[in-house]
Amino acid sequence: MDSRLSLLTVRAYRGGPLARAGHNHLIASHDLTGVVHVPDDVLRTTFDIRLPVQALTVDEDELRAQEGPDFPVGVPETAREGTRRNMLGPYMLEAERYAGIGLQSEGFQRVGDQLIAQVRVIVRDRASSVLVPVSYDLRGDVLRAEGELALKQTALGLTPFTLFGGALRVQDEMKVRFRIVARAEPAGP
Repeated sequence: MDSRLSLLTVRAYRGGPLARAGHNHLIASHDLTGVVHVPDDVLRTTFDIRLPVQALTVDEDELRAQEGPDFPVGVPETAREGTRRNMLGPYMLEAERYAGIGLQSEGFQRVGDQLIAQVRVIVRDRASSVLVPVSYDLRGDVLRAEGELALKQTALGLTPFTLFGGALRVQDEMKVRFRIVARAEPAGP
């Protein structure tokens, strides 16, 4: 995989009666690592990808600017640090116990013109199976795969963040977008 060109983002939205007191969050992984194997029959593709949780970023201005008016730039550093602390803490990713999130292929199928991957998502000590629409382009030795899906935090065993008895909270449903770029390994001697 080419970590420099690969990116996974999670858009998490504020909710509750006091939602205006918070902001929508944009979490990003620029450090995807792993292996993708693409045989002649694309439906037999396999992958094993890892996201190190300590390397996740929160509310980068450059990425927020690309998301439009729901993600204005200029989130204060203290707010970003608080979001990151909560995200890596015991109710979410438990970063002190679990170093990464795993994404593993369980199979592919075609539905009409669309390619659907069944992905095993491993967060903390829980594995969940998720269907992910994928578009891809394979040119020469370079694979580019992209997709986007809605995913509930509770489906992954996570507890969405809340304050003031839920008056300010992060909504359960989040939007995940990814771009994976992988290059063929050079042939051995």
